[in-house]
Amino acid sequence: MNKARLKELYQERSRSELLKELDLGNVMQVPMLKKIVLNIGSKEAVSNAKVLQEIVDTLGIIAGQRAVKRSARKSIAGFKLREGMPIGAMVTLRGTKMYEFLDRLINLALPKVRDFQGVSRTCDGRGNYNLGIKEWTIFPEIVDFDVNKKVCGLNVTIHTSAKNDAQAVALLSKFGMPFKAA
Repeated sequence: MNKARLKELYQERSRSELLKELDLGNVMQVPMLKKIVLNIGSKEAVSNAKVLQEIVDTLGIIAGQRAVKRSARKSIAGFKLREGMPIGAMVTLRGTKMYEFLDRLINLALPKVRDFQGVSRTCDGRGNYNLGIKEWTIFPEIVDFDVNKKVCGLNVTIHTSAKNDAQAVALLSKFGMPFKAA
């Protein structure tokens, strides 16, 4: 089985560098990636099943594995939304697929963003990183994009074992995440 490039980089070099940089006691305390969750929610999916199926199919192409439809947890009258209505899709990536997706995101997709200045350094306070992408067309897997199709944005959540935001930023920097200059 082939290893992902970023996984090899982490195991061979980044882990030992982080151990020294973060002044940790042993290698088991070094932060690592746990999972990456891709999520798309669309108000058009409530009224149009074709849009929802298009979202599921496209998210599956981007992630490299099948997406799962997500339903509303609460009823919200202002959005004409009832509990249980399908409103989006999500994919959870782990293992080799997670590292391959992160590699494509950092090295292929983000550089395609117009006027790209880098991503924010702020995390959620517990070592997880959220990234909002406005258009899914930046991914190299979307080659036969039809002009008539709906373009959606997606949320990428990178879950790490880091204890704080500084450790998470250090970990993602080792993978080459293009953070804004401080």
